[in-house]
Amino acid sequence: MKESKSKTQALSILISKFGQNIKDSDSLSAAKRAICKEFGLDFVLNSELLAIIRKMSKKERINFTKLASVLKKRAIRTMSGIAPVAVLTKPYPCPGVCAYCPNEKDVPTSYLSNEPAVMRAIMCGYDPYRQVVTRLGSLENNGHEPNKIELIVIGGTWSYLPENYQYWYILNCFKAANDFQKIKKEIIVINKLVTPYKKSLSLLELKKALIIEQKKNESAKYRLIGLTLETRPDYLNEKELLRMRDLGCTRVEIGVQAIDDEILKKNKRGHLVEAITKGTNLLRSFGFKITYHIMPALPGSTPKRDLEMFQELFTDSRFQPDQIKFYPTVVTAGSLLYRWWKKGLYKPYSDEALKNLIIDCKKIVPRYVRIIRLIRDIPGESIIAGNKITNLRQIVQQEGVVCNCIRCREAHQEIPDLKKIKINIEKYSAGEGVEYFISADSLDKKILFGFCRLSINDNSPISKSLVRELHVYGELVPVGSASKIQHTGLGKILLSEAEKISKKNKAENISVISGIGARNYYRKLGYRLGKGKSSSYLIKKLTS
Repeated sequence: MKESKSKTQALSILISKFGQNIKDSDSLSAAKRAICKEFGLDFVLNSELLAIIRKMSKKERINFTKLASVLKKRAIRTMSGIAPVAVLTKPYPCPGVCAYCPNEKDVPTSYLSNEPAVMRAIMCGYDPYRQVVTRLGSLENNGHEPNKIELIVIGGTWSYLPENYQYWYILNCFKAANDFQKIKKEIIVINKLVTPYKKSLSLLELKKALIIEQKKNESAKYRLIGLTLETRPDYLNEKELLRMRDLGCTRVEIGVQAIDDEILKKNKRGHLVEAITKGTNLLRSFGFKITYHIMPALPGSTPKRDLEMFQELFTDSRFQPDQIKFYPTVVTAGSLLYRWWKKGLYKPYSDEALKNLIIDCKKIVPRYVRIIRLIRDIPGESIIAGNKITNLRQIVQQEGVVCNCIRCREAHQEIPDLKKIKINIEKYSAGEGVEYFISADSLDKKILFGFCRLSINDNSPISKSLVRELHVYGELVPVGSASKIQHTGLGKILLSEAEKISKKNKAENISVISGIGARNYYRKLGYRLGKGKSSSYLIKKLTS
């Protein structure tokens, strides 16, 4: 008890003595060393300092705003305006037999037990409630305010999981977000957390409970403003997409890997390019944001062919993804590819060849696309052959490559002057319709403050005019908090432009594929929930 009191005193002295002079990680480290030496401490955690700052009055906290920012662990996590929370589904048989996928026991196919997200899931017994609660707790302990959550559900082919399990899983994710405010101070042992909704409930009971929890989440402190599901393109159909919307899904990630039939066949993918184009068109017509997983260096490909396929993604209207995840092919134990490699039938690209390929891809990426990842988070010890460079993005930046992708331009802490922001509109063909990328940029277009994706499609089963995404960048600002980049009115301006374009295209209504936690934002702007197939969308009648 005495030791604990001594440390608390040391932490308070560190903040009062050094707090206002700490501007970066170097000055923070120097202050920690000084206090540790003075009090004979082994270490000082950022979370411990943040806990003291959070107990201060609002007036006191103002003096330590910069310190709180420096203390945030991986502050970039919430700089895009949302708090991503990744959760993993249970190990379940996969419908595919892809050559490159590892098959580790008691881990979802294509994943490894020592990947960070998988380790967290295993610790929670793959329980959705525990995963969400503990992840939110971790984010808060590291100085983040995860009030606007993008829930990212990974684990393989979502659409292959039993329907009851799908509803049970998402229901408990919403329940966890709704409960977190009242239980976060009581969380001590993860294994003692009790999942509120049991698997024994009938499908009808699960659906009714989900509607209740979703309604609560519309006004909860911790809101799910986006929900991402991961699946195969050949498992997409209208029934599946309507079920995804019932669950609250707003973005779908699909394993594309390559857009070449011969490469797909060689790697035993189980579908051809036609399934990718049909799936993409369906997703777009329902308003989903679309993320492609791309795998350079697959058996049967070359750096030249990989670059050609990347170019084709944005010159062929059948594709046009909104986001890209680069997952360079690596050899891991337990895969067919490993056996090919051992026999000399497969040779990975060299580090230099892969780096040059990514540089060439980044040079041509359109302004309306976001490159989310350049590598997958696989620990080096699990990679037998292939890329082990973990900081490819930084290496490419050091090469002086100018990339126009959304991630490389998105605003972080820059406060926009609305008089010095220009609204730009980029129009391109995609699927059966036309896409409008409406962006709020700095005058030189180097900084992106926000954007809106509008789809005009006469064949959409939902609406001729569909807002597929509305996003304002900058450090996450909780609902009702003081303005930074978020809450400056940019979202309203972008949406207004989308409404004008919709009117010009003679659309009677405009619809939004809104996340559950964002519904009230659109209601304030005159949008209301639709009916039938459109019952999960926010719709506004357009007047001439």
